[in-house]
Amino acid sequence: MNVTLYTKKGCGLCEKAEGAIRAVQKTTEFDLEIVDIEGDAAAYGRYWDRIPVILVEGKEVAEAPIDEARLRAVLTA
Repeated sequence: MNVTLYTKKGCGLCEKAEGAIRAVQKTTEFDLEIVDIEGDAAAYGRYWDRIPVILVEGKEVAEAPIDEARLRAVLTA
């Protein structure tokens, strides 16, 4: 499974989302890609006002604010 987290530096919600993802990753195997939207013009245009945004297999499953229980359920399903 591939998980993508769209984030940017200095985003507290993004740091919290990454922590939640990494906690699940300790017990569930998946690849995590972290994309800083400030270095990707297309991602910035798409997500700047919604980060953190989390995709699983290319499908959006969560955006700010992240519901950690729901995120865990999606990642472990």
